[in-house]
Amino acid sequence: MNRRILPYGDHALLVELDDLDAVLALFRGLEASRPAGVVDVVPAARTIAVVVQPRILPLSVATAWIDGAEPLPAPPADIGAVELAVRYDGADLAEVARLTGLSEADVIAFHTGRPWRVAFGGFAPGFAYLVPDGDPLDVPRRSTPRTAVPPGAVGLAGAFSGVYPRSSPGGWQLIGTTDAVLWDETADPPALLRPGAVVRFREAT
Repeated sequence: MNRRILPYGDHALLVELDDLDAVLALFRGLEASRPAGVVDVVPAARTIAVVVQPRILPLSVATAWIDGAEPLPAPPADIGAVELAVRYDGADLAEVARLTGLSEADVIAFHTGRPWRVAFGGFAPGFAYLVPDGDPLDVPRRSTPRTAVPPGAVGLAGAFSGVYPRSSPGGWQLIGTTDAVLWDETADPPALLRPGAVVRFREAT
């Protein structure tokens, strides 16, 4: 696994990796061996930002820690999964079926039939990019994004699924809705879905 560690200001380092699988494996390894002085470990599609308190953990020491950290495999998907009930009433469900060559029922079965893992956070507080266990669908974004997507909308884009935590513009293909609260500033932690968490979608009756 290629691992490039770069300075990222006075209080952080940026780790560049080959792909998302490498990011998730190293993220688990960093979280498991996290020393004092680490403020945050933030994964993205091909990078991990590590924010530190230099007085406690100098950047040179943090670099050595990151360089020596071992990637870890994902834990079993049935441990501590967050279940989200979804009404599969999305405006783009039929279009997703057409784009993927599946029936609408098959799209729903794909979405509910496997665990999803939180890869990293997104463009809004509480938005999580979810990747499936196993082969993903490749769902193109809408050619014309919506100016307002309602909170609780469940979408697909590329290999990812996600749930909009609040009303915002968006170009994901919407396949359903959930009543789950994705972001609550009064909660600890405020985000329901955090990197590394497992999510299972269930069709609401």
